[in-house]
Amino acid sequence: MTDSGVQGVRGLRRGVRPVVVTAALVAVGVAMSACSFSGGPEDEDIEPTGAARLDARTAAALHAVEKATELAGSARVSSSSVMGDLLSMRTAGVLGWAGEPVGRLSITYTGGELAESMRALNSSSMEARLLPDAYYAKVGDKFAAQMHGKHWIRYDYDDLADLPGGSGTYLKDQLRNTAPIQPVKLLLASGDVRRAGTETVRGERTTHYSGAVEVAALADSALKEQLVQAGVATETVDIWVNDRNLLVKKVERGELSSGRMSSTAYYSAYGVKAAVAAPEGGDTADFKDLLGNSEASSAPPG
Repeated sequence: MTDSGVQGVRGLRRGVRPVVVTAALVAVGVAMSACSFSGGPEDEDIEPTGAARLDARTAAALHAVEKATELAGSARVSSSSVMGDLLSMRTAGVLGWAGEPVGRLSITYTGGELAESMRALNSSSMEARLLPDAYYAKVGDKFAAQMHGKHWIRYDYDDLADLPGGSGTYLKDQLRNTAPIQPVKLLLASGDVRRAGTETVRGERTTHYSGAVEVAALADSALKEQLVQAGVATETVDIWVNDRNLLVKKVERGELSSGRMSSTAYYSAYGVKAAVAAPEGGDTADFKDLLGNSEASSAPPG
């Protein structure tokens, strides 16, 4: 979640009804849970800015992780995330990236403004589904009662640009980058990465890589732009890789003006089946329609 996204959601809260506000907050939460803080191009080779500090052995190891992850195509994920005073949450589920991104996640909001908003609607936990054209968030009965009994909100990726504060494009990019390759690309781009030894993580012997990212020094313009949009000046990234060149654990930490951000994720069962179906249309409300109806209802007569 970006600083611009935080401000956009808070601005949205002042302009429309609470149910639609909470729908936007759900979008933010799903984006955070599904993806890492750092975006970046999926299909480009990134030249490190700190090439002198990135030795050939480490670079080769990180590129091997990229290749192995792409080939694996899917994995189970469990994570915990904190974004300043806006949100803290736990997430578990399956993500797939063999072709179009898909995912199925269970999300529990544990603290922050978003958790308070969700608890007020008896929706402190929810299910999310990511499909190629849109993602879906399931809400509780109290929330659904304000949407004519419908339990799912559909977010078309192309409609996310309607979110205020410049957050929409970033959310769209985050949701469509489900593979756990982003922290690896970020380490390669920074060039400031070292092999920090071997450790056992959840029963697997892993190699630990650690690095720091100075956003202003990044040469890759696309990656730099996303981090600047996120309000990140510096970030630390740690990954733990098993003997099959696959991430077992990832930790990212940084600072936003809204507070400290941190995310810890564990990956397992690479190659697991990640088929996801859309909810029934009769039980689904479109976010764009909800937003439009809310804005219409709040407009002055005439």
